[in-house]
Parts: sequence; structure tokens; C-alpha cells
Amino acid sequence: MATYKEIFGTNIQVVSSDPANPNVGQLWYNTTSQELKGYKQVIGNAWSTGGNLNTARINLAGSGIQTAGLAFGGNIPPLTGATESYNGSTWTTSPNTLNTSRQALAGAGTQTAALAFGGLDPALTGVTESWNGTSWTEVNDLTTARRSQAGFGTNTAAIFAGGRTTVDVALTESWNGTSWTEVNDLNATRRALAGAGTQPAGLVFGGGDPTTGATESWNGTTWYEVNDLNQVRTSLSGFGTQAAAVAVGGETDLTNTETWNGSIWTETNDLNTGRSALASAGIQTSGLAFGGSDATVATASTEEWNANIAVGAWITGNNLNTARAAGGAAGTQTAALIFGGSPVPPLTGGAQTESYDGTSWYEVNDLNTARYVMAGSGIQTSALAFGGAQFPPFTVYGNTESWNGSNWTELNDLNTARYYLAGAGANNTSALAFTGATVPVEVANTESWNGTSWTEVNDVNNARILPAGFGIQTAALCAGGVNPSPAVTGNTETWNGTSWTEVND
Repeated sequence: MATYKEIFGTNIQVVSSDPANPNVGQLWYNTTSQELKGYKQVIGNAWSTGGNLNTARINLAGSGIQTAGLAFGGNIPPLTGATESYNGSTWTTSPNTLNTSRQALAGAGTQTAALAFGGLDPALTGVTESWNGTSWTEVNDLTTARRSQAGFGTNTAAIFAGGRTTVDVALTESWNGTSWTEVNDLNATRRALAGAGTQPAGLVFGGGDPTTGATESWNGTTWYEVNDLNQVRTSLSGFGTQAAAVAVGGETDLTNTETWNGSIWTETNDLNTGRSALASAGIQTSGLAFGGSDATVATASTEEWNANIAVGAWITGNNLNTARAAGGAAGTQTAALIFGGSPVPPLTGGAQTESYDGTSWYEVNDLNTARYVMAGSGIQTSALAFGGAQFPPFTVYGNTESWNGSNWTELNDLNTARYYLAGAGANNTSALAFTGATVPVEVANTESWNGTSWTEVNDVNNARILPAGFGIQTAALCAGGVNPSPAVTGNTETWNGTSWTEVND
């Protein structure tokens, strides 16, 4: 059997204090605490920004999963029947809306087979509509018209629980694909609650009035009380299953997120945009939260939930031999290249090139033309450096240099000399240069490199300087930047090999 040293190249360290930057899997013995310790990768939960709804609204409903969601109904104001589908990055508005515009409705099902029921139109309604992926069709109404209820299940087998008529109710109705039937009531009356699960195995939680964290589980016949939410709230949303659910947002804590493991609720990472009267979709490990109110106005904000993901950590590596800013770069984490750049101060371009082997930087042959604020692309053994500037005197370059793993060779210049530009590319024979500044204006120019010369192609839609650029010659991204100075933009554009298309900021 291999020893620890044979696997990791070292014996277990004996130290008086824990290492400042341990590696994943590292072990050590702490003589102060007299404990054997190790460092493992953290598993965590996180909300990240998704594409905004096209129509900001509150009191809407949703169905589906993170990469195939559906949003429908709500209040802008006015009341709307707007229906939008989500593909994992952007929402698309359907030309076909709900037949009855309304808010405070409930939803169930998938992106292509959903159910919308109840709500205010503005009067109480029991209208139920079925979605086939293209259009909504009216089907049989609820037995009791009401609003602000919990809904869950599928297009052919759903549950509708709680809500409000003229008073808060505990009524529960079951949908069999054709009609609604009254079944056993909740243990407590409430409205503005949330639900998750399926018709024979569901969960409802939260709501009011008074505001509660009460949770009830449905076994297909009867509701039974289980452990409460940690944070009492109303106008929240939920998704997942009876054994693995998520409760998100709501009043009194607009950002609160809790996960359910079948027995207890656990507080986890909050929403980035707090809100109530929102909708959600998905499973416990992969969900969506969208729309709602941030306590002032309706929001179009969408957030994506990813649970049990590995949370990375920055670990200090060995320093560059020459400290600098605004250099060009290429390569990967364990095989990288940095070239040019400027000490700060002074702002004077350099030619130094260093190569990284995953542990240390070592100096290699310099650029032929010293400069900074240039762009770079490629890999450690096949890179390209292009554009940039030098000071003093201030000079703008179109120079292009190719790196073969040992030396830089000057090749044909950019058609438009510029600095503060961005680049993308797989190697020194295939690259893209875009945006930047001449003197003194921002430009939108894009040029494509074939290994010998640059060819002007279609411009980015928004001229700018200092964007982030990455990808390859036929599939690149240009994100952020400044234009006009000092205005900062979140504008993002994708390149398909022919033209740039604006996408979500």
C-alpha cells in the first residue's frame, strides 16, 4: 500500500499553528491543539444572476426546472397574462398569453406542460388553464375560487392548498387532469404560502395571517404537521420535492433561503436581490427564482440556484519575478505565460516574458517591442501578443508577435493600431482582436488572425475599452468595459465567427 509521502510527496507536517494556505487534501499535526487536521474542499450553495424576465411583475406563477422554466401571469401593474420561457440563460416571451390575465395565482408542471389556476382577475377566480408548450387552453374551474394559494404537481396531477376567499382558508383540492376535487384540508388556515412536490407527496410552508413558518406534509390523502421554517414569512416561494425542497424570499426576510431534507429546514445562502411575491421553479439542487417585489417596485430579476457545488479557494502561489500591471497573458492554470506590462509606477511598458509551470514563474525571452495595455491569446507554447502602448512618449502600437514556446517573432501588424483592447484565440495561428482605443477614442473594430495577417471583420455593437475577452476565433465573448470614459458598462456580446450579438449584461 502506498504511503502518505508516496502519494503527496511529503510526510505529515508537525506545526505549532495551522498553515495559512493549505492545499486540498493536505494533513498536518498541530502541537498547540494536539490535533491531527486536514483541509478538504468545501461543498456549498449559491445563488447566481440569470437573465432578467422581459416583463417585470409581482404575484406571478412558475413551473419547470432551471434550464427549462416557465413564468406566467402576475401584476406589472396592470394585471398580465404574459408567458415567458427560460432556456437556462434568457427568457423568451410567448405570443400566447393566459386567456385570463391575473395575479396571485398558482402553477404546476413543466415548461411544456403546465397548469395555471386561481388568482385575482381582479375579482376572485377559479379559472384553470392548461399549457401545451405553445398556448393556454381553459379547462375545468376550481371548486372554490380563491387567491394566494400554494400549488404543486404536474399538468395532470396537481394540488391546490390554502389561500383566501373573503377569509383565509385551509381548503385543499386535487386535480386529476380533468377536474378538481375537494380533499382533506390543511391543519391550519393560511394564505400567501408556498409549496413543493407532487400530488401524492407534497409540502407547504410559511404564509399568514398571522405570519407563520408552519410546514405541512401531504401523503396523498392527509396533511400532517412537520418541523417549521426557521424564519416565519409570507409571500414566499418554493420548489423541489417533499423530501428535498427550497423556501426562498418573502416577507419578513426578503433574501432568506432555507433547504428542507425531509425532516428539518436549514438556513443557507441568501438571494442576491431580496423580494416577496416572487415565483420559482426547479429541484433542490438546481432552481430558479424570478420576478416579485423588492419592497418598492416589481422586479424582472432572475437568480439561479445551485446547491452542493464545490466552492473553490484562492491559494497563494509563487510571485512573478518582475512585478507589473497591464501585461498580456495566455495559457492555463498550470501552464501560463505573461508578457509586457508596466511597473506601477512608472507607466512604462516592458518586454519581460515569464512562463509558469503550476508552481513557479521563470524568465524566458523578451518581446521584441516593449509595451503595456496590450492583448494576448493562445497557450503557453503557442501564443500571440498584439496592440498596446508605450510611454514616454505615448505611442500606440499595432505590432503583432508570435510565441513558439521559446521566442517571439514579429509578424504583420493590426490594421488599426490600438491599446486597451481584448483578444481571444486557441493558438498563435488563430485569434481575434476586438475593441480598444486609438487616440483618443474608443473603437468597435474586430480583426481576425489567420497565422499570417489580420483581416477586418464585423465590429462589436458597442465600442469600448478594457473589456474582458475570451474564447476562440469562431466563438468568443466580449464582456464589460468602459465607454465613454469614465462610464462603466456591463454590456456583453457573443461572437459566432461572423458577427457580434448582444446578450445579457
